[in-house]
Amino acid sequence: MKKFFKTVAKVIGAILGSVLSFLALCCVVTLIWGGVQASSGSVTDALPKTPADFTPEIRLIVFTDTHNENENVADAIDTAYTLFENDSVYPGVDAFFGLGDFSSIGTEPDYKAYVDTLHAHVREDTVCINVAGNHEFKADNYKQLFEQYFSHGLNTVTQINGFTCIAFSGERSLTEWTFTPKSLKWLSDEIHKAEDTAEKKPVFVFQHPHPFGTVYGSSIWCTPQLNPVFAGHSKVVNFSGHSHFPFNDPRSINQTSYTSVGVGAMARFELDENYIVGQHPEGYEEAAQFCVVEADSNGRVRVRGYDLLSDTFFCDYFIENVNDPDTFAYTYKNMKAHDTAPVFNKNAQAYAVLTENGDCRISFTEAEVPEGYIVHEYAVSIEDENQKEVYRDNFIAAYYIIDNDNMQGFTVAGDVIQPGKTYNLTVKAESAYHRYSAPVTLAFTVPEK
Repeated sequence: MKKFFKTVAKVIGAILGSVLSFLALCCVVTLIWGGVQASSGSVTDALPKTPADFTPEIRLIVFTDTHNENENVADAIDTAYTLFENDSVYPGVDAFFGLGDFSSIGTEPDYKAYVDTLHAHVREDTVCINVAGNHEFKADNYKQLFEQYFSHGLNTVTQINGFTCIAFSGERSLTEWTFTPKSLKWLSDEIHKAEDTAEKKPVFVFQHPHPFGTVYGSSIWCTPQLNPVFAGHSKVVNFSGHSHFPFNDPRSINQTSYTSVGVGAMARFELDENYIVGQHPEGYEEAAQFCVVEADSNGRVRVRGYDLLSDTFFCDYFIENVNDPDTFAYTYKNMKAHDTAPVFNKNAQAYAVLTENGDCRISFTEAEVPEGYIVHEYAVSIEDENQKEVYRDNFIAAYYIIDNDNMQGFTVAGDVIQPGKTYNLTVKAESAYHRYSAPVTLAFTVPEK
């Protein structure tokens, strides 16, 4: 029996050692890749603005990770038609692209509910293409279900107004996270074919997971299998999901030798804090973002984010020329160079209210950042009237909730601070590219019960 337990212990130790080694390797690779990105490209005087003479020749709507939230899908489709049907420059929507994870575990009822929603809202003259995500791959019969419910294959190439749109589901390999070499070769071949006939036009590629080390969330919710397929193909503008990381984080666009865009999520956000992924802060379920893509024949591409909950556009990126990577402005290095440290307004204030269960909800005036950038995290501490620290925390800023409120809130347990007492709140803000504000100290009084 002792021999048996020793053997089991050795096996467990070997497995743990392998897992830790793999995680360590991932960390090393991530750091190396991050260093490469941080030093690549040049710093421009300003980020591009969409010129007044830009006239689209194609308009695509892209959404991802709907996870059975089909009311959001319906809303996205209807909203897109409403936004653009009377556009004076280029009216209408040419196509919708769904980037997978429209289901929970890939069962037939999920397919039926999703496809019924598409049929009820997508007009007959509008192209609608979908790919399978890892949640669809959970079902062993994913190929049969996909072919049964969609009018196109798992991997498809569609010409829209002379632009090549490649939708890549891949083919499940050993796990739901990996693609077969055969399917990756198909993608590579189609990119080469598209480039040969594209002239100056971009080549659009759509799939579920991010390429590793590109957009926000791609350090873990990704596949490195795609990186060598896309590398060096400057015409490629790639759209992906999977991470659920918010589209309004400026790191959701990234240019290396090609362009990557992470289009957020239509159901539940996820974020990271201090590089630890899997964070679900307050309001994370309030997710309904989609992407609007426009382009012309000269290689110019406009990418915008739209938030269904607030009915607003929240980001606007303009790629001046996909044919010339030397002009790429959305490199990590350049985006960080245009970020600045958050600043607290001199009139910033803090307030406290008691909740129904006796806790204390503290709100303070948000720090200000340049347009297109965000405060990603706040560090807070609270001292009593004797300068004794009674509370300290770091938390993710609620930038993913788009509203007109300029206040940020957090909740402290009722036994931490006392009603009727005055405290000093010290706040420090951190931007997406790790710029730090000067701390600000704000006094607040807890109301009596």
